[in-house]
Formats: sequence, structure tokens, C-alpha cells
Amino acid sequence: MAMTMNRRQALGGIAAAGLAAAGAKVNPAVAAEHLPLLSIENRILEVKGRAAKVFAILNENGGHGFNMLAGEEFRARVVNRLGEETLLHWHGLNPPLVFDGVPMLSGPTMKPGETRDYVFKNRETGTHWMHSHVGLQEQLMLAAPLIIRESDAPLHDEQEHVVMLHDFTFRDPAEILAELKGGGGAHGGHAMPGGQMDHSTMDHSAQGAGEMTMPSMNMPSMVNDIEFDAFLANDRTLDDPEVVQAEKGGRFRLRIINGSAASNLWIDLGELEGELIAVDGKAVRPVRDRRFPLAIAQRADIRLALPPGSGAWPILFKGEGTTLQSGIILRSGEAPVAKISDRAEKPEAIVGLALEARLRSLVTVPEIAVSRSDMLMLGGGGADYVWTLNGKSGMHEKLFTLREGERYEIMLHNMTNMAHPMHLHGHYFKVVAVGMQRVDGAVRDTVLVPAMDMVTIQFDANNPGTWAFHCHHIYHMNSGMMGSVAYAGAA
Repeated sequence: MAMTMNRRQALGGIAAAGLAAAGAKVNPAVAAEHLPLLSIENRILEVKGRAAKVFAILNENGGHGFNMLAGEEFRARVVNRLGEETLLHWHGLNPPLVFDGVPMLSGPTMKPGETRDYVFKNRETGTHWMHSHVGLQEQLMLAAPLIIRESDAPLHDEQEHVVMLHDFTFRDPAEILAELKGGGGAHGGHAMPGGQMDHSTMDHSAQGAGEMTMPSMNMPSMVNDIEFDAFLANDRTLDDPEVVQAEKGGRFRLRIINGSAASNLWIDLGELEGELIAVDGKAVRPVRDRRFPLAIAQRADIRLALPPGSGAWPILFKGEGTTLQSGIILRSGEAPVAKISDRAEKPEAIVGLALEARLRSLVTVPEIAVSRSDMLMLGGGGADYVWTLNGKSGMHEKLFTLREGERYEIMLHNMTNMAHPMHLHGHYFKVVAVGMQRVDGAVRDTVLVPAMDMVTIQFDANNPGTWAFHCHHIYHMNSGMMGSVAYAGAA
């Protein structure tokens, strides 16, 4: 799954993906051309000495993850080699709706054995990913990196390495979801630091979209409602971590993707100090630190300056509220690599909004007056494990109507005591308030809204259609926390 690059290497293959027409087979218009192949397949992965059946999105070289250059069309031929239906979403790209890869909104799923050609114009650059938007397939690792570079060689004379992160379970995700909906079982424990809590104490699903009454601020937050067997960094645990050979004293760029189904993480650089230079593929004013939060579905580009001489530097990825961790090792020279446990000494801190409030975008956003302000209430999560948006729990129910050319401001108001990473399809948005504090924040496609907190975003209605807007915790999404925003006149 890993992709590593240094200044002596050319771009390793150009890849792309997009959907020519909903439900289409091979498009005759491009059938005679060679299109890079993406193959959706089953595979066997060994985790902690046990074999597990998971999914893969493989490129023509048999690897995970694709590169393409900015300014090129997004092009690929996708074949479904699974024994079940699937569909790919290009997370971070904003194609026309028909290419977006969401069943019921952008078109039908791909049948087993079906092939589709994907071709569309792409305006984005940066660190992105592709994943299934069908049921719980993402938990079974139906995901891969998608990197769009501005140049065919690394910038700033630096090495770079892509890291794809997953939370992993040996259990059937459908069984986990059934336990959550039943309010019991090992995975229904709703773990939080220092103890556990019954989900039935947090049912706010009856509150209307316009109500501002907050739950008791003394109500404890639930950090994790899934218990995982391992965290993976490029398919590997810390029992056998990936060791990336680096240049002594060199510059190094990490492109980190949190492909977890249900886990917010911390990036821990250990002895190194790094600069966060992009989030969700969009440049930000550099922020220097040794630790950075990374919510579900978010991406972080971090630039490092390695010390001179030989050395080995663990880069760890730690789950909030748990001791579980994964990582990779950057090594220069022949430095020995010490053994690291996949369990930390104590649970990691909860991911909050301190970094979000510090981020400042380097993306130019035109000055346009806000046409309309709305509130999106994040609710539910009672004993029945039904989650809601504006009191609605029916998948794809319309939340707002948009008019092309206008700017919208949405306050995301979390009335539950679990965090929700909210993802808007088809658009990027700018974070303009954290809690009640106005900020000139980052441009993103996914923002974390912590328990009983608020984040306000602005976006421009510049991509007509009916677009998914959902929590990226897939058990929440598959339990009702998925709606849509529809342009006026959209079907």
C-alpha cells in the first residue's frame, strides 16, 4: 500500500478514476484507449499472526494507491472482481454528481464482474483517497490512497511517503453494527477514558432542528463505541512495522490518510518536530509541533527535517481514548530499529478542536456575501443506536436546498456526546468558527465536531446536484447520520 518517492525517482505511473455514466458498462467512446486499471478484489491479510479476508483496490502494478498529475483528466477503467456489489467514491475530488460514487444519489452500484470507465475533469491537487460507499465495506479496507501531484518529481528536494491508516477487526462488521443497535455485546460497551457508559443515557433524537437546548455539560463523552483488534499503518502493525529508508539530514514529507472506519487518531512524531503544511489536500500556514490530531477521513501532510547522521525515528499513530497504536519507522543509515509495542502505557487524549482553531488556510477564497445561514443538528445515538441529522434518520433525506452561485454558512451543532467527522460531498468548505469563536480557518472536506460542541463552515454552491452530507464514522452513517443537500431543480 505504501508509496515512497525521492528526488531521483520519476513519478511512478499515472493513475485516475471517474464514472462515465451511471450504470454504464465500458464507454465505447474510450474503449479503444488504454485506461489505467483499478481492480477491486478480495485479498488475505495477516494481522498479528492471523489471516483475515479483506478487500483491496489494486492498480496495474498490483500495488495500492495511485498517482496522477494536476491538470490531467481523471481517467481509469474500474473492474469489480468481488462477489458482491460495490461502488467507489473519490474522496477529496469534486466531479459532477454522476461520477461521485454514492448509491442512490450518483447512480447504481457495480455488479460483480462489471467494468466501468471513469473519465472527468479534475481541478484538485493534494493527498486524497478512494473508498467504497456501500454498506460497511470500508471497514474491510476497501480503500486506497489517491495522490495528485503538482509536479512529476517531489518538490523542495525532499523524499515523501504515503501512509494509509486503518482500524482493524477480525469480526464481521455487520455483527458489530447489530450489537450496537441491540445496545449490548463487547462492541456495544461505548468505551470512554476511565469507564463505560450505557448508550441509553444520551438519547436526544427527539430534539428539533431549531432547538438550542444543550445536553447537560456534565454528561461524559463517549470516545469509542467499537473495540478494535489492531491499528494498521500501510497494512502492518508494530509487530512488523514498515521501515522507510531516509536520507541522512534530508527533508521528508509524510502524506497521512486516516482511512479508519470509526477511530480518530493522533500523529506522534516522537523526537522529531514537523510542520503541518496541508489538511485534506489544501495548503495551510505551516504549524510546527510534535503531535497532530487526525480525525476519521482527514488527511495531513507533514514536512520533516531529519537529523544528520544515522538514526531511527518512530512515527506513531495513536487512537484517542485507547492504548492501541500503529506506526512506521524512518531510518537513515544502518541504525538499529527498536521493538515498539502496539499498546501504549495509557489511553490517548481525546481529539478536540485546539489545532482546528489555529489553522489558517493558504487557499484563496473569493469575497462573497453569505446568502443564507442554517444550522445542522447532529443528534440521536440512543439505546437503539439511531443517529440523526436535523432529527431525520432516513438515508439521503434532504437537509437543505441550495441555489447555484450562492454562498452558504452552516453551523454544525453536535447535540450528542460522541464526536462526528462531517463530510460534505462535491464541495470544499472553509471553517469560519470553532465553537463561538470566529476564525479564518482551513479549507477542508471533512471536519470533526466534538461531543456537545459546534463548528461553522462556509461553502459556495458551485457544483449542481444532490450531494451526500454525512458523518464519516461508518457505523453512525449506516445508522441514520447521512443526509443530502440538493440544488434547486435537482432531481
